[in-house]
Amino acid sequence: MLDIKDIKENESLRLHTTYKVGGIAKYFISPESIDELIKLVKYLKEKNIKYMILGNGSNTIFSSKTYDGVIINLSKINNMTIDGNKINVEAGYQLIKLSIDAMNNNLSGLEFASGIPANVGGAIFMNAGAYKSDMSEVLEDVTFLDEDLNIKTLTKDELNFSYRHSLFQEKDYIIISANLVLSDGNKEEIKELMEKRKQRRIESQPLEYPSAGSVFRNPAEDIYAGKLIEDLGLKGYSIGDAKISEKHANFIINTGNATGEDIKTLIDLVKNKVKEKYNIDLIVEQKFVNFGD
Repeated sequence: MLDIKDIKENESLRLHTTYKVGGIAKYFISPESIDELIKLVKYLKEKNIKYMILGNGSNTIFSSKTYDGVIINLSKINNMTIDGNKINVEAGYQLIKLSIDAMNNNLSGLEFASGIPANVGGAIFMNAGAYKSDMSEVLEDVTFLDEDLNIKTLTKDELNFSYRHSLFQEKDYIIISANLVLSDGNKEEIKELMEKRKQRRIESQPLEYPSAGSVFRNPAEDIYAGKLIEDLGLKGYSIGDAKISEKHANFIINTGNATGEDIKTLIDLVKNKVKEKYNIDLIVEQKFVNFGD
């Protein structure tokens, strides 16, 4: 196809999602540089070949059908440099690793990210967050490829950030890097906070099973999706090997060989029951791909 080393044919998407679900991708390609990425996307556009960018697969539910196109994974575009309290980082860098790098450099601001299994590009795309902080708070600007594959940079104020939303969800842009600005901190204090939060996650979340974190947004600051689901008696409810966690009702886990269809059916069931009981439309935080609807 192109002069790119890492091209896999008929690759199982179960290997590339935190839910461990998905069919076969006809091609799974990992470009090693921004130049390779541009050449690849240009080729796919010219040939009218379907493609999508996949980060760490931590927010994506693939159907069991074959993805008849190209999955582009940016994990090899992962350079990172720290200069004082500024970090320049490429899209494929792992967010948890970045939070540890910041800690080791006595930089505060990424503590919230220490448990988010995303890469930097996916985290910016979704404006990922936790503990009432999110990516938009630490970003200075983001560099990306626009629809015509020109390299552009926009400041965070130009990127329409809101809760779990960014301009990138509205446009055919590909995030390639970002500049972050953090504040001076104390390594030991940052480490202590991150460890406390890790212990809390271990105690309250089903981390021993494949999942994609919280399934639904909380409808309001004082209304929790997990509480609504729990009050409906749905903890432990399963469809196939997709199960509502008994530890945290806003998590769906894969207890064995769940399919994307199992998970989607369970999500739809929860949405319908919450709507019926509370007249609340729960918003799904995860992305369905290749379901044909």
